[in-house]
Amino acid sequence: MTRRALVVRHTGRPEALAASEVVLTELAAAGIEAVVAAHDTDPEDLPPFDLAVVLGGDGTILRATELTRHAGAPMLGVNLGRFGFLAEIEPDDVADATRRLAAGDYEVEERFTLDLLLTREDGQQIRGWALNEASLEKSEPSRMLDVGIEVDDHRLERFGCDGVIVATPTGSTAHAFSGGGPVVWPDVEGMIVVPLAAHALFTRPLVVGPSSMVTILVLEDSATAAVLTCDGHRTMEVGVGDRIDVWGSDRPVRLARLSPAPFTTRLVHKYELPVEGWRRVNGGAADQSSRTAGEAP
Repeated sequence: MTRRALVVRHTGRPEALAASEVVLTELAAAGIEAVVAAHDTDPEDLPPFDLAVVLGGDGTILRATELTRHAGAPMLGVNLGRFGFLAEIEPDDVADATRRLAAGDYEVEERFTLDLLLTREDGQQIRGWALNEASLEKSEPSRMLDVGIEVDDHRLERFGCDGVIVATPTGSTAHAFSGGGPVVWPDVEGMIVVPLAAHALFTRPLVVGPSSMVTILVLEDSATAAVLTCDGHRTMEVGVGDRIDVWGSDRPVRLARLSPAPFTTRLVHKYELPVEGWRRVNGGAADQSSRTAGEAP
């Protein structure tokens, strides 16, 4: 049976086109048929494939997940953007990484995703999903969005705000982080709810369990409608009186990982966190007895 790999590249970046030629050469050498697609290709137009290589920044990778999630294929991300938090490798390593992918020398990491349902006031329903976040933001900058939050159909709070983000742990380092939400390790299954510029004294981000459902209501006395954006590019208009239900999906996004580096290491590397110069005891964590004795670790 012929093996097939999907190759998605950012067509506006010359370095992505150059790197994709390396990927295509290595796949051909391994006897794997390559299917080159744009990130906006309709998943139904693609033949079945076993693997995927995506060359670009986080935006390109997020768009490509619409193709790989549909197929359930593991995706290897090559960072050609500024941040590249979702990517696994840098361009210099693309030849070796493609060979390892073709040989099956990788692990699969499944990332929790969200399903959502927008129900308009007239009863019309629109479904969506997100790997990073579903972000509800007001349509009119000069007006306030008035929302109500429910968890499992129980009223929790209402407030005026600029918007509300419901993020996954994967998305906790993206828009939700900028809005003041916590960083959540990706092996945690749950939803992070982050109000944006809420006009309330005690509104704080929430972490909700994976079996719960979060509901955002655009209340009748809201001064503006809103826009719901999934992963930064799939948008829906949300009117006054509409509701959005968000819950954990049973269909993950599967990432191909070549390195066993823990999330802590990735976090330090991507954010360039200042960790040099710490004194360590016995080559590992600070000795607990020293702490107990009052010695600084």
